[in-house]
Amino acid sequence: MLDDRLDNLDSIVTSLVHRVMEKPLTLEITCPNCSQTFEVNITSNIRLRGKA
Repeated sequence: MLDDRLDNLDSIVTSLVHRVMEKPLTLEITCPNCSQTFEVNITSNIRLRGKA
């Protein structure tokens, strides 16, 4: 029963990671000293590999 739960959890996490990796992530960071805002765009084209 524990193995089934771990397999289900693994599937959920893998699916979530695939969805997040397909979309770009944008961070807006404000400098505490000068109050200037910086935008950082993060994208990924990494292909995740499952168990063999």
